[in-house]
Amino acid sequence: MGLYSNLTDQELSGLLKSGNPTVFAEIYNRYKAVLYLHAYRMIQNREEAKDVVQELFAAIWANHEKLIIKTTLSAYLYGAIRNRILDVIAHQKIVLKYTDTLQSFLEAGESVTDDQIREKELTAIIETEISLMPPKMREVFELSRQQDLSHKQIAAQLNISDKTVKKQVSKAIKLLRLKINLLLTFF
Repeated sequence: MGLYSNLTDQELSGLLKSGNPTVFAEIYNRYKAVLYLHAYRMIQNREEAKDVVQELFAAIWANHEKLIIKTTLSAYLYGAIRNRILDVIAHQKIVLKYTDTLQSFLEAGESVTDDQIREKELTAIIETEISLMPPKMREVFELSRQQDLSHKQIAAQLNISDKTVKKQVSKAIKLLRLKINLLLTFF
């Protein structure tokens, strides 16, 4: 039994602003498993579910001083994880739509329309953005997204830690998400 294990969620969320790592650890240990299960049920991908939970807690710790919890701690955490999952799903849909459109473009190469020309330009821009990534990030991203390797497989292949792989993939996705959103707005 930890020092803070008998405290209520409300008491813990009140103490979190002080930056006490033990309070944060208590919240993390209390909620990490249920949030992971919730995330996994929604996205059906273990690695993505783990990443979403880790990113949520990292963001909470990074912003603990400014954190405003207007509801219960559990409602706040479930809402935050749901929003992050919806972002992941939206990103996956954009990538799938992009991939499907690109495939259609390649299959229907003989009838080039304005839309297909725009799609080709978009593809070239995205490929350029990938090529401009730092070499290690690009390599990890391509192994993850183009060869569909798990974080563990990539870590073994490149002789780096799972944590490094997760960070590189996360950074690459954030970078591309920003660029894709800007490009989709433009097109």
